[in-house]
Amino acid sequence: MATEVALGASLNGYLSTVFFKSVGLNVAADAFVQLSLLNLIGGMVVVLGDDPGANSSQNEQDNRHYAAMSYTPLLEPANPAEVYAYYKEAAALARSLCRPVILRLTTHVCHAKEKVAFAGWEPQTFENNPRFDAANGPYIPLTAAVFPKKRTALENLRKAERWVDERGLHTVTGHGSPRGVILSGMVALSVADALEGLPDRPDVLKLAMPYPMPSRVIADFLQSHAEVKVLEELDDTLEKDIKALAYDRGLAARVIGKADDEDWVGEYTADKVRDILHRTWPDMVPARKAAVEPLAPVPARPAQMCPGCGHRSAFHAIKKALPEGTITVADIGCHTLGFMEPYRMGEVLLCMGASTSMGAGLTLLNDTRKVVAFLGDSTFYHAGLPGIVNALFNRHNLTLVLMENGTTAMTGHQDHAGSGRNFNEPTDAIPVRQLLEGLGVRHIFETDTYKQAELPDLMRQALDVDAFSVVIARHPCMLLFTRNQRRKSGYVDRHVTIDQDLCTRAHVCVQDFACPSFTLAADGSVTVNPELCIGDGSCMQTCPSKAIIR
Repeated sequence: MATEVALGASLNGYLSTVFFKSVGLNVAADAFVQLSLLNLIGGMVVVLGDDPGANSSQNEQDNRHYAAMSYTPLLEPANPAEVYAYYKEAAALARSLCRPVILRLTTHVCHAKEKVAFAGWEPQTFENNPRFDAANGPYIPLTAAVFPKKRTALENLRKAERWVDERGLHTVTGHGSPRGVILSGMVALSVADALEGLPDRPDVLKLAMPYPMPSRVIADFLQSHAEVKVLEELDDTLEKDIKALAYDRGLAARVIGKADDEDWVGEYTADKVRDILHRTWPDMVPARKAAVEPLAPVPARPAQMCPGCGHRSAFHAIKKALPEGTITVADIGCHTLGFMEPYRMGEVLLCMGASTSMGAGLTLLNDTRKVVAFLGDSTFYHAGLPGIVNALFNRHNLTLVLMENGTTAMTGHQDHAGSGRNFNEPTDAIPVRQLLEGLGVRHIFETDTYKQAELPDLMRQALDVDAFSVVIARHPCMLLFTRNQRRKSGYVDRHVTIDQDLCTRAHVCVQDFACPSFTLAADGSVTVNPELCIGDGSCMQTCPSKAIIR
């Protein structure tokens, strides 16, 4: 939806910007791949966060392929200062071409900190003057219009290449070495760190715009170097284009690309870059020195749901109600962590909003095993409705657990359609239950997830229904709730503690409920970390000896 909204604004003559992470662009691809064929009179910048290393994504896909597939220019900054500078370049280029321009940010660029010198800014008053005119089109992709639009898109790529070249955004550093490195983005910083202090270094060509590939700049660099190493995270998109350019122009430089499967995997940190350059030029780049003392092993630190999280309480209770062999399907959100020990809820995960549809597929030719799908309320509004409609329309016999916490917790507590507020102002909430009833869901059960005695019974009732059923498991996000409470005057932190005289060391609180506030000592005793505990009390009902007290 964000893409279409940004498109509409641009068609009205306003510069628009739309933001995605890597896999988010997959959802928008149907619209995105058409944009470069349209005359966007306001221009559009697509800010794209790719995730080498899959730090918070289902994969580490290289979205530079989307740029090539859609004929969209792509700028790639290396640090926060360049993010600011390149965004302004992208906006100016988008306005000039009346087309979209991608600003690609990778993981470490997004996580970096740097002082940025901003130019002066004066608030502007925008006239309420929509400039949409069908004569700026055609905006209907009929067959007869496709080829002229594609020719214009290809012509715009050449214009973008010249634009960046003329503005001097590509840079070359070095002292005339016969060896060179071509790269873009964050890899430039890793190379600088990896080569620091070496007496002999390769020259470095840093590309501001890796797509379209700047042919003249790269050809000049190849002509002045005997060997050129292409360093790029993830796929070998630059490498292939540079090798093709060298072959077509009969250039003598040896172009060296990826040589090992690991070169396609993960982030290009300074250590990894140093190892790659050592394998390429061992006479120039020595191997990294081994640590004088081996580093102490770092204990595993699995991701955790927050103390007091309603999802933990829900999983703890629901697990008791599921018959043996139940198939559980996960979705994207904080509740994805339910697949981990000790809950083991959610055995398959694909993408945002897919749980209900996958669950529907798992019910086919299946009369022996129950199927339960999980879905967060934010995902429900964002991408979950089509799967629910399909399950109803085709009468799939599965149970959906809708985990309602009133916010988009996993990505920073953004509002959603059920929050009663959008980015700018209060708005009418669209209640989950009313929407389900409006779709025709007849079997709806709901309770607060902290009611751990009630939730298993509701789950059993839902599973007994020979039709599509929904259990709304509701509790506010306690991280957001506690933050809001702490802003109020008179707030006092609350905690629970363990009555050691009552504790029988059954360890249900640690092993089954698994709130991270509990600490298990070597002697088997359990204590509560007051820095983590929020005193919500959801754990108290889990203790068989009633040893958890306020």
